[in-house]
Order: sequence, then structure tokens, then C-alpha cells
Amino acid sequence: MSNKNKEKIMFTLPDYILSEVDQIVQMENSNREDFAKAAFQFYITQKKKINLKESMIKGYKEMAKINLSLAELGMTDDVSLDDDSEGDIAKVE
Repeated sequence: MSNKNKEKIMFTLPDYILSEVDQIVQMENSNREDFAKAAFQFYITQKKKINLKESMIKGYKEMAKINLSLAELGMTDDVSLDDDSEGDIAKVE
């Protein structure tokens, strides 16, 4: 990837966070830049998963309302069919 597609950013971190980052970087024989890239990518991936899950939950709840309405409508139709059937049976007897 060329520098044309990259942007340099600078930010400050509290000492306690930077200390933890440095410990991890040292254990993994890495550097702060690679750590920051991995942390950003991890956050983005997790955020997408959370958003997808929330979207699915919302969709399932909306569909539950629709399915309940359809089921109730079907039950109403079944009950009226049962009433008609009982009348037909009575006529035969």
C-alpha cells in the first residue's frame, strides 16, 4: 500500500493505557503502530458484529409481530371453518 492511501494520525493516551500497551507490545515483540492498527481493526470488526446482531434482533422482533398477526388471522379463519363444518355435520345427521 502506498503512502498515498495512508493518513498519519496522532493522539494522546493516558499513562496507564500506554503502559499496558507497551507491556503487550514487548511481550509480542511488536510495536505501538502495529498494536494500534490491530486494535482499530479489532474494534471495527466487533462493532460490525454488534450492529449486525442488533439489526437481526430488531428484524426478528418486527417479524414476530407480523407472524403473530398472521397466526391470529389464521386461527380466526380456522375457527370460522370449524363453525361451518359443524353446521354441515348437523345437516347430514
